[in-house]
Amino acid sequence: MNNYRKLNEQEILQLKIQSCTADDWNHIEVAHDFKADCVFHTRFSGKVKLGVFEHEFTLAGGMKKHAGLYHTTLHNVTVGNHCCIENVKNYIANYEIGDYTFIENVDIILVDGKSKFGNGVEVAVLNETGGREVMLHDRLSAHQAYIMALYRHRPELIERMKAIIERYAEGNASEMGYIGTHVTIVDSGYIKNVKIGDYCKIEGAGRLKNGSLNSNEYAPIHVGYGVVCDDFIVSSGSSVEDGTTLTRCFIGQACHLGHNYSASDSLFFSNCQEENGEACAIFAGPFTVTHHKSTLLIAGMFSFMNAGSGSNQSNHMYKLGPIHQGAMERGAKTASDSYILWPAKVGAFSLVMGRHVNNADTSNLPFSYLIEQQNTTYLVPGVNLRSVGTIRDAQKWPKRDKRKDPHCLDQINYNLLSPYTIQKMMKGCKILKDLRKVSGETSETYSYQSAKIKNSSLNKGIKLYETAIHKFLGNSIIKRLEEIRFQSDEEIRKRLQPDTEIGNGEWVDISGLIAPKSEIEKLMFDIETGVLVNVDQIHDRFVEMHRNYYTYEWTWAYDKILSFYKLDLETITAKDVIAIVKQWQEAVVGLDKMVYADAKKEFSLSAMTGFGADGNREEQEQDFEQVRGVFESNPFVTAVLQHIEVKTALGNELIERISPLV
Repeated sequence: MNNYRKLNEQEILQLKIQSCTADDWNHIEVAHDFKADCVFHTRFSGKVKLGVFEHEFTLAGGMKKHAGLYHTTLHNVTVGNHCCIENVKNYIANYEIGDYTFIENVDIILVDGKSKFGNGVEVAVLNETGGREVMLHDRLSAHQAYIMALYRHRPELIERMKAIIERYAEGNASEMGYIGTHVTIVDSGYIKNVKIGDYCKIEGAGRLKNGSLNSNEYAPIHVGYGVVCDDFIVSSGSSVEDGTTLTRCFIGQACHLGHNYSASDSLFFSNCQEENGEACAIFAGPFTVTHHKSTLLIAGMFSFMNAGSGSNQSNHMYKLGPIHQGAMERGAKTASDSYILWPAKVGAFSLVMGRHVNNADTSNLPFSYLIEQQNTTYLVPGVNLRSVGTIRDAQKWPKRDKRKDPHCLDQINYNLLSPYTIQKMMKGCKILKDLRKVSGETSETYSYQSAKIKNSSLNKGIKLYETAIHKFLGNSIIKRLEEIRFQSDEEIRKRLQPDTEIGNGEWVDISGLIAPKSEIEKLMFDIETGVLVNVDQIHDRFVEMHRNYYTYEWTWAYDKILSFYKLDLETITAKDVIAIVKQWQEAVVGLDKMVYADAKKEFSLSAMTGFGADGNREEQEQDFEQVRGVFESNPFVTAVLQHIEVKTALGNELIERISPLV
């Protein structure tokens, strides 16, 4: 913190000699140790405060530049210590600039009037014509946005949330902008009403208007060449580069947007990667990825999603405006050239191939394929449970979490199997069995939600869902009973008792956060009744839900264990537990063997097509081996085999530990 003083006559004279001018030299204050040696060709207007300039910046190529002011105009600006500001074509106005900041070759940086820096901007997400607007703010999470966008049937809730965000936006409004410490802004054009956090790097930006770049030391932000952003907020650790154009958008933590990507009225949350394509009115939850020029995402909700080349959705079958929307639940993906006509809802971890125009809802049949054949949607339930791609995805997401900010906005649950997906599989089993019962076991195909299910697919789907249910419930009971030596069945029963009543009933995926619906209902009620009155309190509640996930999960799992295996909490014994564990072992090993078989297809003769371009069969195999490696030594394959061994041993350990009680 500087103690400022007025310029003395000698300093004023020196500045004049160095081609500096001022509307009023009395309006300039400087740090106690200020020296005028590094201030040249600078015009001062309004109230200006200057720090000391005693640092030397080392630029790319080894070039060195001393801190100071060179060829610039400052109006109502505070410049921190050891900054270098050079070649400002127009002027910098109404900004506080932190220490060690480097600004060079820019057109104009200004705040005009009172600005909220992107806070309070309304984004017409999902419905382009409005009705699901989400208000932007610095602390916006995917979960807050989800509630604001989708719970419109609770108008009091929405009004309260709007009021909370408006108060936050007003509390952060100012006539003075902020450029943090260790910031770099070079070769950029028009920057107006933008708050720029510490360690931010802006290179060659075209236009930045009404927004916040919430950079910090732990997770800097990079804005690259040709970027145009209007009405925006970019969160820590993100990069927006290479001609990207954003209008009314929120960019969450550790996102990357580049290669001329364009988006309007869209939300992108943690770890999204968007390149080349286009987005309009989308809700992109964590890990939504698109890389292709031909891909358009519009009016949809996604998370943990990878959009294939040429993916498209349409909301244009309307007469009253573009009111249709769709949802692809977590982990759902699209193959190349896929098309979905909204409205539609695709179940979790499903794969969409081909064109689908029948507005299907497959949310209760997760892990499925939606395949188009002759303009008909065929549904293959549960098949993705045995896909090597699904398992690989589940493993890679936590590894690809690039958030380095210690204060995470989104609470992300990576579990493939959870109360959320298992409850859907239980519903899915019932749906499939009811279809078989009503239409007959010998029917060639079954109709469900404008889709067709083949007989063989239906029966395999039931088995796959039941296998996954056994796996999840077995996992839960093994985890609950680990590392404890039990002396009696009564001790087992006592240990199996849940620690809380929270967790029973329906579970929801609030864009990355998996939680009991009862807790989400409680949160919304507390907002409506004024218990939660600011954005941080809402955020903290989501953090608490996420932290208690496994406690809540066990409450749910225990209830389902009793009902699924037809057991009684008063009479459950070690024998019952052993039976569950043995079914779990069969399920785990069975699914792993299916995944192993699926992985082996990647090393089949057909997969070698195109290898060994000019050689014989032997050279083809050798070429393939050099590029792809050997199946047996593939890291994923060895991991699957190891998983079988580990899980088998884990089950055996529990069985041996409680067998004396049988």
